[in-house]
Amino acid sequence: MSDPHDIADGEILVTAAPGSTLGRLRIGPHDLPCALGRSGLVEKKREGDGGTPVGCFPLRALRYRADRLSVPETGLPVTTILPDDGWCDAPGDPAYNRPVRLPYPASAEAMWRHDHLYDLVVLLGHNDDPVVRGAGSAIFFHLAKEAGDALLPTEGCVALRLRDMLTVLPLCDARTVIRIERG
Repeated sequence: MSDPHDIADGEILVTAAPGSTLGRLRIGPHDLPCALGRSGLVEKKREGDGGTPVGCFPLRALRYRADRLSVPETGLPVTTILPDDGWCDAPGDPAYNRPVRLPYPASAEAMWRHDHLYDLVVLLGHNDDPVVRGAGSAIFFHLAKEAGDALLPTEGCVALRLRDMLTVLPLCDARTVIRIERG
Protein backbone atom coordinates (compact mmCIF):
# COMPACT_ATOMS: atom_id res chain seq x y z
CA MET A 1 0.00 0.00 0.00
CA SER A 2 1.41 3.42 -0.93
CA ASP A 3 1.81 6.32 1.47
CA PRO A 4 -0.81 9.06 0.80
CA HIS A 5 2.03 11.56 1.20
CA ASP A 6 4.19 10.04 -1.55
CA ILE A 7 5.61 12.64 -3.90
CA ALA A 8 5.11 12.28 -7.65
CA ASP A 9 7.75 13.44 -10.11
CA GLY A 10 7.30 17.14 -10.84
CA GLU A 11 5.52 17.73 -7.56
CA ILE A 12 6.20 19.73 -4.42
CA LEU A 13 4.40 18.33 -1.38
CA VAL A 14 3.56 20.63 1.54
CA THR A 15 2.09 19.09 4.69
CA ALA A 16 1.17 20.46 8.09
CA ALA A 17 -0.67 19.44 11.20
CA PRO A 18 -4.13 21.02 11.65
CA GLY A 19 -3.85 24.62 12.85
CA SER A 20 -0.08 24.76 12.41
CA THR A 21 1.61 27.71 10.73
CA LEU A 22 4.75 25.64 10.14
CA GLY A 23 4.83 22.88 7.57
CA ARG A 24 7.20 20.59 5.72
CA LEU A 25 7.95 21.03 2.04
CA ARG A 26 9.28 18.00 0.17
CA ILE A 27 10.64 17.83 -3.34
CA GLY A 28 13.05 15.20 -4.63
CA PRO A 29 15.44 14.34 -1.78
CA HIS A 30 14.75 17.59 0.08
CA ASP A 31 12.60 17.94 3.21
CA LEU A 32 12.46 21.59 4.29
CA PRO A 33 10.60 23.67 6.89
CA CYS A 34 8.13 26.15 5.43
CA ALA A 35 5.89 28.89 6.75
CA LEU A 36 2.15 28.78 6.15
CA GLY A 37 -0.75 31.15 6.70
CA ARG A 38 -1.51 32.52 10.16
CA SER A 39 -4.70 30.40 10.18
CA GLY A 40 -2.94 27.22 9.05
CA LEU A 41 -4.37 25.12 6.23
CA VAL A 42 -7.93 25.79 5.08
CA GLU A 43 -10.22 23.65 2.93
CA LYS A 44 -12.28 26.57 1.61
CA LYS A 45 -10.12 29.65 1.05
CA ARG A 46 -11.71 33.09 1.56
CA GLU A 47 -10.18 36.52 0.99
CA GLY A 48 -8.44 37.76 4.14
CA ASP A 49 -8.87 34.56 6.20
CA GLY A 50 -5.10 34.09 6.64
CA GLY A 51 -5.31 30.45 5.58
CA THR A 52 -3.15 28.53 3.14
CA PRO A 53 -5.47 26.68 0.76
CA VAL A 54 -5.43 22.89 0.60
CA GLY A 55 -5.20 21.58 -2.95
CA CYS A 56 -2.94 21.02 -5.92
CA PHE A 57 -1.83 24.13 -7.82
CA PRO A 58 0.44 24.64 -10.84
CA LEU A 59 3.50 26.86 -10.55
CA ARG A 60 2.80 29.57 -13.14
CA ALA A 61 5.98 31.68 -13.15
CA LEU A 62 8.79 33.10 -11.04
CA ARG A 63 9.16 36.82 -10.46
CA TYR A 64 12.28 38.24 -8.87
CA ARG A 65 13.94 41.50 -7.80
CA ALA A 66 16.82 41.98 -10.25
CA ASP A 67 18.19 44.82 -8.09
CA ARG A 68 18.72 42.34 -5.23
CA LEU A 69 19.38 38.93 -6.81
CA SER A 70 20.77 37.37 -9.97
CA VAL A 71 18.40 35.38 -12.15
CA PRO A 72 17.95 32.13 -10.23
CA GLU A 73 18.33 28.76 -11.88
CA THR A 74 14.87 27.35 -12.68
CA GLY A 75 12.82 25.85 -15.47
CA LEU A 76 9.92 28.19 -14.69
CA PRO A 77 9.15 31.23 -16.83
CA VAL A 78 10.98 34.17 -15.19
CA THR A 79 10.05 37.88 -15.07
CA THR A 80 11.60 40.76 -13.15
CA ILE A 81 9.52 42.68 -10.64
CA LEU A 82 9.20 46.39 -11.38
CA PRO A 83 8.57 49.18 -8.83
CA ASP A 84 4.99 49.70 -10.04
CA ASP A 85 3.98 46.01 -10.05
CA GLY A 86 0.96 45.19 -7.91
CA TRP A 87 -1.56 42.41 -7.38
CA CYS A 88 -5.26 43.24 -7.02
CA ASP A 89 -6.87 41.86 -3.85
CA ALA A 90 -10.23 43.66 -4.11
CA PRO A 91 -12.91 40.97 -4.70
CA GLY A 92 -15.29 43.43 -6.39
CA ASP A 93 -12.72 44.67 -8.91
CA PRO A 94 -12.51 43.23 -12.46
CA ALA A 95 -8.74 42.71 -11.96
CA TYR A 96 -9.22 40.65 -8.76
CA ASN A 97 -6.37 38.16 -8.29
CA ARG A 98 -4.53 39.56 -11.28
CA PRO A 99 -1.39 41.66 -11.74
CA VAL A 100 -1.94 45.43 -11.94
CA ARG A 101 0.17 48.58 -12.21
CA LEU A 102 0.40 50.81 -9.14
CA PRO A 103 -1.07 53.12 -8.18
CA TYR A 104 -4.29 51.20 -8.79
CA PRO A 105 -7.76 52.56 -7.94
CA ALA A 106 -8.80 49.43 -5.99
CA SER A 107 -6.95 47.61 -3.21
CA ALA A 108 -3.74 46.04 -4.50
CA GLU A 109 -0.67 44.55 -2.88
CA ALA A 110 2.74 45.95 -3.87
CA MET A 111 5.01 43.32 -5.42
CA TRP A 112 8.06 45.61 -5.03
CA ARG A 113 8.49 45.33 -1.26
CA HIS A 114 10.91 46.94 1.17
CA ASP A 115 11.30 43.63 3.02
CA HIS A 116 12.72 40.68 1.11
CA LEU A 117 9.63 38.42 0.99
CA TYR A 118 9.06 38.90 -2.74
CA ASP A 119 12.70 39.01 -3.85
CA LEU A 120 11.74 35.57 -5.22
CA VAL A 121 8.02 34.89 -5.64
CA VAL A 122 6.39 32.05 -7.55
CA LEU A 123 2.87 32.73 -8.79
CA LEU A 124 0.62 29.77 -7.98
CA GLY A 125 -2.39 28.73 -10.01
CA HIS A 126 -4.78 29.27 -7.11
CA ASN A 127 -8.15 30.85 -7.98
CA ASP A 128 -6.97 32.00 -11.39
CA ASP A 129 -8.71 29.78 -13.96
CA PRO A 130 -11.39 30.95 -13.53
CA VAL A 131 -11.12 33.65 -10.87
CA VAL A 132 -13.87 33.36 -8.26
CA ARG A 133 -14.49 36.64 -6.42
CA GLY A 134 -13.67 36.37 -2.73
CA ALA A 135 -12.02 32.91 -3.00
CA GLY A 136 -8.55 34.27 -2.21
CA SER A 137 -5.93 36.28 -4.03
CA ALA A 138 -2.15 36.61 -4.08
CA ILE A 139 -1.50 33.05 -2.92
CA PHE A 140 2.19 32.77 -3.70
CA PHE A 141 5.25 30.65 -2.93
CA HIS A 142 7.79 33.20 -1.66
CA LEU A 143 10.57 33.93 0.81
CA ALA A 144 9.90 33.57 4.52
CA LYS A 145 10.00 36.22 7.19
CA GLU A 146 12.17 35.09 10.08
CA ALA A 147 12.59 35.98 13.74
CA GLY A 148 15.85 34.41 14.84
CA ASP A 149 15.63 30.78 13.71
CA ALA A 150 11.81 30.79 13.55
CA LEU A 151 9.76 31.12 10.36
CA LEU A 152 6.88 33.53 10.85
CA PRO A 153 3.37 32.88 9.47
CA THR A 154 2.31 34.29 6.10
CA GLU A 155 -1.02 35.81 5.07
CA GLY A 156 -1.92 32.53 3.30
CA CYS A 157 1.12 31.72 1.18
CA VAL A 158 3.84 29.06 1.43
CA ALA A 159 7.26 30.51 2.26
CA LEU A 160 10.85 29.23 2.47
CA ARG A 161 14.19 30.59 3.61
CA LEU A 162 16.24 32.03 0.73
CA ARG A 163 18.79 29.18 0.74
CA ASP A 164 15.98 26.62 0.62
CA MET A 165 14.15 28.44 -2.19
CA LEU A 166 17.39 28.44 -4.20
CA THR A 167 17.55 24.66 -3.66
CA VAL A 168 13.95 24.11 -4.80
CA LEU A 169 13.75 26.42 -7.85
CA PRO A 170 16.19 24.43 -10.05
CA LEU A 171 13.91 21.40 -9.58
CA CYS A 172 10.86 23.28 -10.91
CA ASP A 173 9.55 23.82 -14.41
CA ALA A 174 6.26 24.69 -16.10
CA ARG A 175 4.91 21.18 -15.31
CA THR A 176 5.58 21.41 -11.57
CA VAL A 177 2.66 21.50 -9.16
CA ILE A 178 2.51 22.19 -5.45
CA ARG A 179 0.22 19.87 -3.47
CA ILE A 180 -0.80 21.25 -0.09
CA GLU A 181 -2.46 18.87 2.36
CA ARG A 182 -2.91 18.09 6.02
CA GLY A 183 -0.13 15.91 7.40
